[in-house]
Amino acid sequence: MSGALLFALAGIVFFNRYLFLEPRLPIRLPALVQQALKYSAPCLLTAICGPIILMDHGIVRPLDDNPYLWGALFSVIIAFFIRNMLLAVVLSLIFFALLLSL
Repeated sequence: MSGALLFALAGIVFFNRYLFLEPRLPIRLPALVQQALKYSAPCLLTAICGPIILMDHGIVRPLDDNPYLWGALFSVIIAFFIRNMLLAVVLSLIFFALLLSL
């Protein structure tokens, strides 16, 4: 995925979140729509990371020997238990680097 596409997607998500969630702007949306917009960033991140984790040049990676999958699962589990973003990111990067070196 190209950098330009990533920046374009990030810009779209930022614009949507700012335009509809900024309290100082006169635009008011129903509560259900405001709640749904809070999930736009995780949904976009999942759409970007899913193919990276599960595929390698258009071919599905084997699940038992997939360092991207195990690194992603480790980062989710560690983030759930630690609740400190910086520490969770550092531990996840260390775990992923160890997986790649094996």
